[in-house]
Amino acid sequence: MSTESRKFDHIRICLKEKVESGVKSSFEDIKLVHRCLPQIDFRDIELEADFLGRKLSSPIVIAAMTGGHEKALKINANLAEAAENFGIAIGVGSQRAAIEDKSFEYTYKVVREKAPNAFVIANLGAVQFCRGYTVKEAKRAVDMIEADAIALHLNPLQEAVQKEGDLNFSCCLETIEELSSELSVPLIVKETGAGIAMEEAMLIEKAGASAIDIGGLGGTSFAAVESYRVKDSNIAKTFWDWGIPTAVSLIECASSVSIPLIATGGLRSGIDAARAIASGASLTGFALPLLKPAVRSYKDVVIKIEEISNELKIAMFLTGSRNIYELKTAGFVLTGATGEWLNERKLKLKKV
Repeated sequence: MSTESRKFDHIRICLKEKVESGVKSSFEDIKLVHRCLPQIDFRDIELEADFLGRKLSSPIVIAAMTGGHEKALKINANLAEAAENFGIAIGVGSQRAAIEDKSFEYTYKVVREKAPNAFVIANLGAVQFCRGYTVKEAKRAVDMIEADAIALHLNPLQEAVQKEGDLNFSCCLETIEELSSELSVPLIVKETGAGIAMEEAMLIEKAGASAIDIGGLGGTSFAAVESYRVKDSNIAKTFWDWGIPTAVSLIECASSVSIPLIATGGLRSGIDAARAIASGASLTGFALPLLKPAVRSYKDVVIKIEEISNELKIAMFLTGSRNIYELKTAGFVLTGATGEWLNERKLKLKKV
């Protein structure tokens, strides 16, 4: 099956089927301490965030979703226009389809066309560099959309349960080292729904990556997506809930590295975003909650982002946080399975 067909299948399935993990992102285990005397004026709350040398209007990121097929054009156009309107970052889906066939470049280029001032993140799979991709392909992905950074995605779970999956991940760490030193833009290493543990986070940082996108368990499960693509795939169904919940993965990474972290994977509200920032994230990414609005219209995307932003502001107000830096120091308590994980792994969460 062609890369284009797979990309279309992924979006079609995400829109029509139940693809979320049965395991939650675990942000419900992070209890922010309520301040009944916030001592601030709600109207003074600022959402500005710093990321890789850029000042963004908000810590909300439109996470990587699609590209590489005709129907992606409208989705990416609506998402990009919203990113430009809000002054936030946006990622594109894997650009492999356009690397293989230049005729699909327009489905990605529309992002920069609609968002000339936004922080745009290119995207390629690490496993492709074990099959012959070089710095040349990475530079082409960056140039294609005039990207401000590039994400190298790690998806061993998806590849393992995919009928046509690539299973040679032997050169991924070397690839991170090479791209980090050879590219003119920052390299972000991201997972795609199964999370990143402390041990890998430290290796990624040591290899030179500029940031990590957690991509934890709790949102879209690509094992679930693959189970719909191959209806008789019991293997994909077996691994539907495999991975590290996003909140847990965030704590693993925040306790062990100093590079910026993006929390993606099952965030569904501004409260989740507030919890993620308080526990170590610099930015918070949303994908599935914005996909369905993006299929409908730009205005629907705007409405959803405004909703998330207002929820985030209210959470900041109720923790006495005037800005994102103060939210990073907000008090919280770890409970449930996340607290147990922290104890079992003997992790000590670092606060700003």
